[in-house]
Amino acid sequence: MAAKSAAGLLTSVDSMFTTQEERDNAQRSYVIDLPTTEISDFPDHPFKVRMDEEMEQMVESVKERGVLSPVLVRPMPDGGYQMVSGHRRKFASELAELPTVPCIVRELTDDEAIIIMVDSNLQRERVLPSEKAFAYKMKLDAMNRQGQRTDLTSSPLDKKLKGVTSAQQLGEKSGDSQPQIYRYIRLTNLVPELLDMVDNTVLKEKGTLQMALRPAVELSYLPENEQNALLGVMESEDCTPSHAQAIKIRDFSEKGKLNPDVILSIMQEEKPNQVEQFKMPRNRIDKFFPAGTPAQKIEDTIVKALEMYRRRERGRER
Repeated sequence: MAAKSAAGLLTSVDSMFTTQEERDNAQRSYVIDLPTTEISDFPDHPFKVRMDEEMEQMVESVKERGVLSPVLVRPMPDGGYQMVSGHRRKFASELAELPTVPCIVRELTDDEAIIIMVDSNLQRERVLPSEKAFAYKMKLDAMNRQGQRTDLTSSPLDKKLKGVTSAQQLGEKSGDSQPQIYRYIRLTNLVPELLDMVDNTVLKEKGTLQMALRPAVELSYLPENEQNALLGVMESEDCTPSHAQAIKIRDFSEKGKLNPDVILSIMQEEKPNQVEQFKMPRNRIDKFFPAGTPAQKIEDTIVKALEMYRRRERGRER
């Protein structure tokens, strides 16, 4: 009898310190080993699974010790399971040729799955701007669809009643301010090549064009055809616009006056603290190179030719 009373006391104490949502989740979750072939990726998953040094280390760890932390999946109506959190662990398991991966199986709605997927991946040490852009958009859309529900976003009801927006709630959990969140979401309007340049500011791969967040946000307001025209100029000039230049480009676009000549004129303006550069009209050297030759390769070839010319001239002087 005493044991029964103690059990009842523990149940009531547990109820005091957990939400109804958490209790419901505990009842509808279970752990099972599943073949990775039965787990489909999350649709439009915004986080990239890269074969980098960190992944190589994860694969070695999985080979030695297995997957220590189960991935989170949800059952699908038509059979099989969908990954919610753990794409990297699943990929590492596949590379390590493990037959199964430990999974927490939980019943989740589409919006619940989106919110959990985004929150779990934003905890990574390195998150690219493009990943934040699409992740923030997906989560904000899901939060807005939930309306007055607050149990899934961990936001107190009194904040909702005082007019706190979904973006403010998202900012409190992510660490980015509300304006910064909207800046990231604007990046989803960039053509992929320009968005890659923003990611390059984090990846810092040698020989790639890099573009800061603020100018990228300004360029996100350009229609796709103007973004592609700008991209062509950026690649031929081997440079990206400053924030001031991007503002000017957007202004010309909104006035209906933006064209490749205007873009080139703006991009050739000297930037503050810019190292002095020697410029030559592209049409004077195009005939010496195959169509589509990258600007960096053209520059390297010209410098090499000048070095050969200098050595020849010095040989004549002797």
